[in-house]
Amino acid sequence: MDSCFRRNDKYCFRNRNYMSSAILQKPLRIIVMAQQTSKRPVKATDPAWAWAAYKPSDSAPWNLARAGHLYRRAGFGANWGELQQALSDGPQRTIDKLLKPKIDPASFNRELDQYESSASVDGLRAWWLRRMIQTPHPLLEKMTLFWHSHFAADAAKVKSARLMQQNVQLLRSQALGSLRTMLEGIWCDPAMLLSAAADTNRKARPNENFAKSLFEVFTVGPGGYTERDVREASRAFTGWFVLRSRLRYIEREHDDGAKQIFGRQGKFKGDDVVRVVLEQPATAQRLVRKLYRFFISETEEPDARVLAAPAESFAKDYDIPKLVGTVLRSNLFFSPAAYRRRIKSPVEFSLGIIKGLEETVSTTQLAKDLSKLGQNLYHPPTIHGWSGGRHWLNSSTMAARSNLALALLQGSGPYGAKLNPWLITQKYGASTVESAARFLVELFLQADPEGVVYRTLLKSAQSPADAKPQDRLRRFAHSVTTVAEFNLA
Repeated sequence: MDSCFRRNDKYCFRNRNYMSSAILQKPLRIIVMAQQTSKRPVKATDPAWAWAAYKPSDSAPWNLARAGHLYRRAGFGANWGELQQALSDGPQRTIDKLLKPKIDPASFNRELDQYESSASVDGLRAWWLRRMIQTPHPLLEKMTLFWHSHFAADAAKVKSARLMQQNVQLLRSQALGSLRTMLEGIWCDPAMLLSAAADTNRKARPNENFAKSLFEVFTVGPGGYTERDVREASRAFTGWFVLRSRLRYIEREHDDGAKQIFGRQGKFKGDDVVRVVLEQPATAQRLVRKLYRFFISETEEPDARVLAAPAESFAKDYDIPKLVGTVLRSNLFFSPAAYRRRIKSPVEFSLGIIKGLEETVSTTQLAKDLSKLGQNLYHPPTIHGWSGGRHWLNSSTMAARSNLALALLQGSGPYGAKLNPWLITQKYGASTVESAARFLVELFLQADPEGVVYRTLLKSAQSPADAKPQDRLRRFAHSVTTVAEFNLA
């Protein structure tokens, strides 16, 4: 979106045809906004420029819009203090903190793990959302959510909260770690084997389900393997069973003969399959492409030349934080080609409101509401996870998003009065409804004060004038969080 970074000032937003929140009943507008074509095709397709580290300049200043963009993609949004600190720190230092926060999240994670250990699957959903809201390492949780969709294990098939907890803990342990280590854990993870219907794998009758998922979904992708590769890999995984919710290895059921996978031959076992599949260039290329969609843009396929350098680098060591750091620091990430080019998932949409208003709400209720919006944690819809993009949007889900925002902000009902826009605006110095309204637009949208969206929203804050300031701000906050722009990451 070329004009969204148009001046070297504190604020930045795209001045395009604005429609009221009633447009939420027509999700096409959000899709169209996300698919606007950049007018900088030369730089956008120049690999050297794309992956060079972004440096603020007169034409591409470090401002509130870019800070907000970073926190939407590398986390779940930001509060005002975080945005202001980012402006002070600059992009590279802010990214350093997101990749490796000064506060060690290990003790925080251990504390929440204790609460989760006795939870049902519904309890796990609530505790994970609480973790996302309160975590000192939002990028870690964002990447855990990414891998939860990539390695999609479904609690309905697993039928064990303990195993689902272990599955997500495995993903979290390597979400910003090593893809090699993650895959070595995934192929013998009970929840994954149960979800893939690969919990029984006998020498006399190899189970091909996991091997097929490994190649088709998790690594090289369609066209990158043969049926023989699947058959041979399934023999390497023989001997592994999930019995009474516990992983067991029965040596006599393992096929110890020679196998040939991707042209390589040997008496392969599970870790050998991982090693061989990671040697395939298609694995790194596919994962980099998927992370491109997650962090940069889901509206258009990137030029293969643009992905070549990061894919080649990733294939050398499968170091996830190094790849993520390259993406987040890049010119491409901070360019108009990436700005608001993703549709927020339901989790991103709701947590953007909650984190901005600096409170925690009932995550048990939130988990239920998010499932109605299509993102039921621990229950990915298929082995391919959540499709994302325009699949999040239809008339029903857009109305539900508006209703969820209203429920979060109205000061009563299942979420109570936890989120109070008036108190937050006062905390940061607003003393009138008008100044509070301006603050909320800047907080949630990082909008240009001269823009059409900004001015139109402020008009709605003036009515009804006889209402209490808190009530007016709650209604106004709902208006801000239901415009099309807020639904774009």
